[in-house]
This record gives sequence, structure tokens and C-alpha cells, in this order.
Amino acid sequence: MSYKVTLRPSGHTLTVNEGESVLDAALRQGLMIPYSCRGGTCASCMGQVLEGRVRYPGEKPPPALSEDDVAAGRALFCQARPASDLVIQVREVREASEIPPRKLPCRVVKIEDLSHDVRRLYLKTPGSERLQFMAGQYIDILLPGGKRRGFSLANAPHDDEFLELHVRLVPGGQFTRFVFEEMKEGALLRLEGPFGQFYLREKSDRPILMMAGGTGFAPIKGIVEHAFHIGDERPMHFFWGVRAKRDLYLDQLPREWAARHPNFRYTSVLSEPMPEDHWDGRTGMVHEALLADYPDLSGYDVYMSGPPAMVVAARDAFLAHGARPEQLYSDSFDFSVDPGTAKP
Repeated sequence: MSYKVTLRPSGHTLTVNEGESVLDAALRQGLMIPYSCRGGTCASCMGQVLEGRVRYPGEKPPPALSEDDVAAGRALFCQARPASDLVIQVREVREASEIPPRKLPCRVVKIEDLSHDVRRLYLKTPGSERLQFMAGQYIDILLPGGKRRGFSLANAPHDDEFLELHVRLVPGGQFTRFVFEEMKEGALLRLEGPFGQFYLREKSDRPILMMAGGTGFAPIKGIVEHAFHIGDERPMHFFWGVRAKRDLYLDQLPREWAARHPNFRYTSVLSEPMPEDHWDGRTGMVHEALLADYPDLSGYDVYMSGPPAMVVAARDAFLAHGARPEQLYSDSFDFSVDPGTAKP
């Protein structure tokens, strides 16, 4: 059995399965409403039930909902389950600036080696705590002495059980050396986020070009997976530039995207292929490869993620080829050897 829920003032509708919370159903269907604890204790997801009835696990309102709130028809949608079709009034998150950063503890639940110098970390926040974010944003890992190191989130909001980071080993980087040489599964960290304005502009109807350098793939991955999840059918072409073939650390994933989604294309570009690569694909600078295929950028939204030098060079070149400044979105990062990587 399922229920229809209509959101006001947007008019969006969603289907909520029996026993599913309104928030979980919204995230599953690509709609974002405010939330924080996901346990009924913070009231971030509070809204108004205009029509219909809701119930709660254990048939008891959650702690953050007072008797006056219940009497006034308010509900906490992280816990509320429809008992009928609903019309509710709740704010939808449209901009990254609408999500306030939070500080949370987290545990490293899984570590994977993706290449010779890239590791994937899966972080889990405690209990029912989840970090709300938009695909493409980043978090800071909080270090002793007030230092912090930023890493882009590589997962999409609908898949938020764990936070996924791609960490590249930086020579002389204290934190990245710790990740590669000492960190064990189960390690405890503290984070703050989300931050950044690098996210998919869903209201645009322009086709999308994406360009990443190295681990700049991380936020692009989150954005692409979010676009697929919400059914965005705009043409997307992703260009990924690295030095050698071994640096394409998740190369099979965008190839699978291209095979499954007719609106998605993928081009990998090597700047310094090694003899053992036997490379017959594109070579050179990744932004030059993009311009070779799209010499007129006036009709595109362009997303760029990677080292500052790449982003700066690309921005200048793209503007010279008709790109409009308001249609260029970038997430540049730099590295610090004392004590570690800055982002991502």
C-alpha cells in the first residue's frame, strides 16, 4: 500500500510506501526537505499537515513535537508515516546556502584502495544522525590544533547512509600519509559541513559539460548520480583528465554510466601516458579536449572540478569560447604539505 503526498507551496507530489517516513520517501524521489537528526529530536524537518493524518512509530509523537504542535497540526516528517493521502506544508531546499553546516563525529567504517595513490573512505555519523547536503558539496575533517582539511563528497544525497571521500596521497601531507599508513577501519574523526556552491542547477534546461582533474572526479560522481536519480534527461558529457592510465581510479564507473544512460557520454584524457599504457585515446590537456569537441560553449552549463591551475586555465579558455560566467560552476582545490591535503 502507498500514499500520495502533495507538498505546498511547491506543488510537488511523492509516493510514500506503507511504513515509510515522508522524509525517506522524499529523498528516495529526489526531493529535499530540511532535516538534521532523522531521529525526531531536533525539529529541523517540522512542517504542517494541511490535509490527512500521520502516525509515528510506537504510536507516540517524537520528543521534539510538543502537545501544542500536535494540536496545531504540525508534524516531524523524519518520523511521520502517512495514515492517509496527505497535503503538507514544508520548505524545500533549493540552494546549498539553505543547509547550515554542522559539526558531527563520524567513524571510518570502510577503507578501499582505488589506485596506487587514491583511497576511498566511507564515514558513518552516529545513530540516527545524517548530514544533509547537496551533491557536489564538501566537508572539512577537523584536526587537532584547530586545523582542518576539506574533502569533496562523492556520494549523492539519496545515498546518505555513509559519506564517501576520495583521498589522494600527497607527498609530505601529514593527514593523507596518516590515511594511507596508519588509519584503520573503526577510526573516529570529526567533521563539519556541508560547504560549497558546487552543485547541480536543476532548474536549467541547458545541456551539461563536466570536467574533472584527478580526484576532482569525486564531486562530479555525486552530481552525476544525483542527476540520474532525479531523472534529469539533459545531455551530459564528462571529460576526465589525469596523467596516466593508472590514475583513472574508477574508470569503469563512468563507462557503465554511458552504457546505461543514453544522455551521458564519457571521455578520458591522459596528459602523460606511460609506454605500458598502450594508450590510443585522447591526450593533452583535458580542457583543450573539451573545447575540441565543443568550440562554442554559449549554450551549455559547464561544471569544473580539480586543481586551481586547471580550473583557472579552463575558465579563461571557456569564456573565450562563448561560455557565460553565470553558467560556469567550479570546485577548485589545492594541497598543503603541512599538515595535509586541503581539498578534496
